[in-house]
Amino acid sequence: MNPISRLSQRLGLRHRMEALRPRLYRLAWSWCHDPALADDLTQETLLRGLRRVDQLRDPGRLDQWLTQILANLHRDHLRRQRETVPLEAVDLPGGLATEDEAQRLGIVQQVQGAIAQLGDEQRKVITLVDLMGFTYADVARILDVPAGTVMSRLSRARDRMRRLLETAGARPATSTLRRVK
Repeated sequence: MNPISRLSQRLGLRHRMEALRPRLYRLAWSWCHDPALADDLTQETLLRGLRRVDQLRDPGRLDQWLTQILANLHRDHLRRQRETVPLEAVDLPGGLATEDEAQRLGIVQQVQGAIAQLGDEQRKVITLVDLMGFTYADVARILDVPAGTVMSRLSRARDRMRRLLETAGARPATSTLRRVK
């Protein structure tokens, strides 16, 4: 590949990485519930991705590759520091305009509270599969665990979420397992 083609490809990847910033931030926030930490993790993920873009084997898997970097950074952070911000300390933006919005916000807070009570491994698997839409195989690569481990963690996480939400009085939607290819 000539230098101009390589530069063009790198610029294209850089734009795609920047487009993934909001998605990476939402995922980081769902894991740590700290806006500043989520922003730092997202920024470091993109910085490492840009520095190591030559290690990306398949540009079509950029999202999974960056998510794996984010998961590794979050794991490293947890190893260094065990203190977390309580969910109650996080202010949610915006005011309530209708009863429907108030009810929806209540459900969102119950789900966030239930997710916060999950262990780190279960929280990562359930957010990657159910919130971010990754396949079991993608999550297995991102977290560097076997697909069977992903499925068992997800099953346990969904069961625990269901019990926590039932205890809180919510009626969680039933979920179905996805086929692994």
